[in-house]
Amino acid sequence: MKHIETSDFMVLNNIIYKIYTTEDLCAMRENLLEQVRLVLDFDGADFYLADPDNPTGLVEPVAFNGGSLLAAQMDEKDYSRGIMYSGKSIVYRETDIISEEKRVQTEYYQKVYRSNNWHFALQMILGREKDFLGVITFYRTIGKDNFSYDDILLLDMLKEHLAYRLWVGQCEQKKAVEKLSVSQAAESYHLTRREHMILRMLMDGKDNDTISSELSITVNTLKKHILNIYRKLEVNNRVQLFKMIREKE
Repeated sequence: MKHIETSDFMVLNNIIYKIYTTEDLCAMRENLLEQVRLVLDFDGADFYLADPDNPTGLVEPVAFNGGSLLAAQMDEKDYSRGIMYSGKSIVYRETDIISEEKRVQTEYYQKVYRSNNWHFALQMILGREKDFLGVITFYRTIGKDNFSYDDILLLDMLKEHLAYRLWVGQCEQKKAVEKLSVSQAAESYHLTRREHMILRMLMDGKDNDTISSELSITVNTLKKHILNIYRKLEVNNRVQLFKMIREKE
C-alpha cells in the first residue's frame, strides 16, 4: 500500500495554491491534471464542468493523455449518475459502486473504457450547496492494479478546494449574466434622456472632462447628473456602477 509522504504533501500544497491563483479556469484544470500525475499513477484523465444550462449535462472537457471525449456523449448511460448529480463532493472508485461483473457488461464501459484500453477509474465529483459543479475521472489501463484507498485520500484533500473554486466562478458568471444593459437600467430606473446618455458615456470609460466637452455642459452640471444617476440606481460610485451595468448592450 502506498503511504502519503512529505513530498506528496508538498505537491498537494502547490496544487492547492495553483487552484486559487491561476486566473484562467481552463489553464487551472490543465495544470491540475498534470500536477496530480506527480502523486497519483494514472494513464488518462478528463475534467468536465457542469453545464449551466442543463443540471445533468457536462461541458468544456479538459483531458490529460487523451482523456475521454465520449464521457459527455454517453452520460445517460453512466452508472454513477446518481452520485454525480447529488450536489456533494466525493471521491470514489467505480468498483465501489458497481460489481466488476456488471460494470464490464455495460454499454458505458464498452464504449468509454474498452475503446481506450482502460479498466479502472477513480472519480472526483465536485459539488457545493447542492449544486453539481464538475467531475474529474482518472483512468488506469487494462492490466494495472485498481486505485487504492490512499489514492482516494490524496484526492480527498483537493476536492473541497476545487469545488469552492468552481462555485466562485459559477457565482461570478451568474452575476455577469444578471448585469443590466445601459438601456435596461435607463428604463428600469426611469433615467432621463440626458442621464441615459451620460450613463452610456460613463460605461464607455470616458472621464468627466470629455463628457462635459462632448455634451457642452459644465463639469459641475455633469456631476449633478451623475449624482442623480447614482441615487436612482442606488449606488455610491463608479465601481459599484460597473458591477451593476454591462459595458456592452
